[in-house]
Amino acid sequence: MEFNNSIPIYQQIGDIVKQKIIKGELKCGDKIKSVREFAEEVNVNPNTVQRAFNYLEMEKILYSERTSGRYVTKDAKIIDELKKNMICSIIKDFFHNMNQMGIDEKECLNIISEYLKGDHKDE
Repeated sequence: MEFNNSIPIYQQIGDIVKQKIIKGELKCGDKIKSVREFAEEVNVNPNTVQRAFNYLEMEKILYSERTSGRYVTKDAKIIDELKKNMICSIIKDFFHNMNQMGIDEKECLNIISEYLKGDHKDE
């Protein structure tokens, strides 16, 4: 797995877990892999994964049970909010990039509309 050097690895690992939750690969109440298993999967130090999991616990996306491991929150509202926040972040970045190219909101919306009418939905 390749990581972006400008973002802390633990945050990128947290984002991987968040994306798995949003995609439905991990559901409310699902047990997640252990720190060691996840570290081996993404080829990083277990301490980095531990930090990522702690970060996700602080955000209430994961919770731990003392002897049985970590789980995805059972609170669907937290997952819905996570999804909304991630979508808003992508939209914000998109419009920022369009603005950097000199494309205003109206023109951008027209481009999106045309794009959605075309055969680009599977790209």
